[in-house]
Amino acid sequence: MDNQKIQATGCCEPFDPASWQDKEITWQDKLFVKDHVISFLHMPLNFGQRVVKNMTLIEKANAQAPHQLMLTDEKSLWGADIYIDVAREVSGAEMAKISGTFLTKVFEGPYKDAGQWAKEMAEYVKSKNKEMKKLYFSYTTCPKCAKAYGKNYVVLFARVN
Repeated sequence: MDNQKIQATGCCEPFDPASWQDKEITWQDKLFVKDHVISFLHMPLNFGQRVVKNMTLIEKANAQAPHQLMLTDEKSLWGADIYIDVAREVSGAEMAKISGTFLTKVFEGPYKDAGQWAKEMAEYVKSKNKEMKKLYFSYTTCPKCAKAYGKNYVVLFARVN
C-alpha cells in the first residue's frame, strides 16, 4: 500500500512528511489570515467553522497559497489562534505576518499525544543548542481526511530566534 499513490479526498491535500521533517526554515513577514478558535481544555469547539469561513474568504480573493499550511498557537486551555497561509491580502479577514527561524519536526498519532510531542520538540530544539521562543502546531489534515489517508500527521514549528 505504501507504493500506491494516495488518492486525494478533495478536502485536505495528502501530506508528505519528508517535506517538513527536521527542517530549519526562515520566514520574513510571511502572510497569514488569522482567526481565533474557542476551546475547552484545548479541544476546539468551532475550529471547522472558522476554517470554512476563512477559506471562503481566501478563495473569493484568489489568495490560496501554493501548498496548504495552517498553524495553530495553543494559547490557553480556552482558545487558540489559527494562521492560514495565503498568497496575498484577503479582504474581510484579519491579516498577520510571522517572521523568524523555525525548527520543524513531524509527529504522527492521535491529537491526545500533543503534550508529549511538545515535550519531544523542546528536547529536539535543545539538542540543536537552540532555545524555543514559541511553538506552533500544524494539523496537516482534518480528522475525516486523516482517517481516509490512514495517518494523522502534525508538524511542530519551534521559533528559535
